[in-house]
Amino acid sequence: MYKAVSPLDGRYASRMTKHGEYFSEYALMYYRCKMELLYIMALDEAKLFEPLSSEEMEKIQDCIDNFTDKDYQRIKAIEDVTKHDVKACEMFLRERTGLRDVNMIHFALTSEDANNLAYTFMLKEYRSQVQMPQLKQLLEKLMELAEKWKTIPFPCRTHGQKASPSTAGKEIAVFINRIARVYKDLKEHRFYGKLGGAVGNYSAMLAAFPDFDWLTFCHNFMKKYDIEPNIATTQIEDHDSWAGYFDLSRRLNNIVMDLDVDCWLYISYELFSEKSNANEVGSSTMPHKVNPINFENSEGNLMLSNGMLTVLSDKLCRSRMQRDLSDSTVQRNMGVALGHAYLAIGETLRGLDKLQLNEANCIAELNDSPELLAEPIQTILKIVGVDDPYTLLKKASRGQKPTKESLVELVNGLDIDQKIKDRCNAMESVNYIGDAVRICDLVLENTNAILK
Repeated sequence: MYKAVSPLDGRYASRMTKHGEYFSEYALMYYRCKMELLYIMALDEAKLFEPLSSEEMEKIQDCIDNFTDKDYQRIKAIEDVTKHDVKACEMFLRERTGLRDVNMIHFALTSEDANNLAYTFMLKEYRSQVQMPQLKQLLEKLMELAEKWKTIPFPCRTHGQKASPSTAGKEIAVFINRIARVYKDLKEHRFYGKLGGAVGNYSAMLAAFPDFDWLTFCHNFMKKYDIEPNIATTQIEDHDSWAGYFDLSRRLNNIVMDLDVDCWLYISYELFSEKSNANEVGSSTMPHKVNPINFENSEGNLMLSNGMLTVLSDKLCRSRMQRDLSDSTVQRNMGVALGHAYLAIGETLRGLDKLQLNEANCIAELNDSPELLAEPIQTILKIVGVDDPYTLLKKASRGQKPTKESLVELVNGLDIDQKIKDRCNAMESVNYIGDAVRICDLVLENTNAILK
């Protein structure tokens, strides 16, 4: 492992143990065999062949439930001879199941029938068992911070410049809102599959059993496992639904990357900080440093993931006429693309666990920024008929730093009702947060509903 080429299998191997169950070569062989065995059981239910004995059914179920390293090694040994991995699975299943009628195995199928459903089983189970639980964990952590910080005033910036304040919780809620939408879309995403033979027309199946409704049989088979039948295909399933899934995963990556960068920037402005660990080192020469390394690691891994997800989305939707094998090696990298995203979100969670809000710094910066009151004052002056209050406040604040006293003097010099003057003069930057608290509460309420 210390000579692993990929850091996912080397440096980060201890964090990636779950991924081997879904995206390794071992996993691919298992899911191919599982698909073939489920198909045999469906054929048995259709009563097209002699019924399977109870012993045969037990052997089939045992192969699904107890696929071993020895089984995998046997498949690879057969593949060394056949130079065809799907055929090797078929030949292995002949040995492993001991069926009386081995012709039921891979009956009238093409390799792509086994492959597209095997990969789809992999993606569906990875999504439900690994990806969605981690995403839920991220949302719950962000919701914890948003609830904790929802009333605390927070300096905002647009174009890197000071802008109207918010609350720290509401700014976190922005990311919760975005991630929750992708969570919902990922959860509801439908995968498509095909099981129609060499060119997708059920031709070999109908040649053998011309009076049997193979189209309905195959569609029902896929629906049983919550896969949407792709009605019209070439030899291969078009993989558009895979692309949709990869695009959703990439959109999620972009949102998390945005979160990483904002946390990094707020740390650099000393509005956030990270809890220090006495045993950790932030710099080989500067002992004082506590680097936001988790957010940086996350950002880098998300960029790697996005690059690969883009290739997967672009490539796997294209095939020369009925079939070519340029997609085969690309498919084998699904786990690498999703693995970098999983690693990245884990790093973001580590960073969030150490994140602290420097409330005193936030309030001090807002109190030192009376120019932020230019927006609300000029807006109030508009409703009492002051001529062009925007320009009036622009002259008093743009490119210079007004004081609270100078703004009070400006307002008091206007010919307006004293109540309006008092209202403007009573405003403080630290209290100018609009409806931020209620927005935060709404996001938390909506996200809780999505997570249920």
